[in-house]
Amino acid sequence: MISSQRQHLILSRLRTRGAVRITALSKELEVSAMTIRRDIAELADKGLLKRVHGGAVSTSALLSEPLFSVKSQMDIGLKDAIAKEAVKYVSPGEVIAIGGGTTAYIFAQHLLESQQASGITILTNSIPVAELVQAMESKDVEVIVTGGVITRSNSLVGPIADKVVASLRVNTVFLGTHSVSLPRGFLMPNSLEAATDMAMMEIADRTIILTDHTKWSSTSLSLFASLDQVDMIITDDGLAPDLTAKTRELVKELVLTHQQDSGSDSKTARERE
Repeated sequence: MISSQRQHLILSRLRTRGAVRITALSKELEVSAMTIRRDIAELADKGLLKRVHGGAVSTSALLSEPLFSVKSQMDIGLKDAIAKEAVKYVSPGEVIAIGGGTTAYIFAQHLLESQQASGITILTNSIPVAELVQAMESKDVEVIVTGGVITRSNSLVGPIADKVVASLRVNTVFLGTHSVSLPRGFLMPNSLEAATDMAMMEIADRTIILTDHTKWSSTSLSLFASLDQVDMIITDDGLAPDLTAKTRELVKELVLTHQQDSGSDSKTARERE
C-alpha cells in the first residue's frame, strides 16, 4: 500500500473515530509503527490532523470537546501514572470532588480500588465516575451527583450543577483540563464546563489538576483557573524542560510522574516554587 493510500485511510478513520492510535493503525494496515508515525507527521505538517502521544486526533478536536469515548483511548499510560499518583492525596473519610474527563475517571478507578477510599464522600459532575461508584455497590463510599446539562465529555454542567456545588464543601477537588496555557492557566472548550469547574474550586480547600504533558501543546477557549489559583499539578515527565521550568515558577507545587513498563510502579519528582 502506497503512502497516499495509507494517509487517506488514516484520515478516514479520524473522521469516524475522532482519534487514532499508532499501535492499532500499525496492525490494521499491516505496516510498522514507524511507517504510521511518518504518515501522521506528514499529515500534521499539512494541518490535516494533530499529533498526540501515541496517535493523532482530528483538527476539529482542538477547539471542540472530544467525546468521552474518544478521549479515553488516548494517552492511557500517561493518564494511568498520573491517576495512581493522585490517589496519594486522598485520606480515608475525606470529602472530595472529582471533575469530568478521562484522567479524572481513571483516578476514580484507582482511588476506589485503594484503601484511601475508606469512608470517603465523592461529589462529582462526571456521569462515568458516578456510574463507577454505583457499580461497585460499596456502602463505604457515598457519591453526590450535581445534576445539570450533559456535555460531549459526559459531564454535568450549567446553572443547576453550579447551584448544587455552591451549597457544599469539600477537602480537595481533582480536575482535568483540556489545555494548559502559559502564563494564562487552564482552559476548557465548553464555557459552561469551565464555570462548573470554577464553582468546584470555590468550595474546595485544595485544588489538584490532573493532566498529561500533551495539554501544554493544545488550545482551547474558556479559562477556568490561573496557575496561581491551584495548589498542585500532577503531570508526567514528558513535559519539555523549558515548560517544566516555566510552570514551576507559576504554580505552588508540580509533581511529575514517570511512565514505566506495565506492572512497574511510577516514580515521581516533586518541584516546589
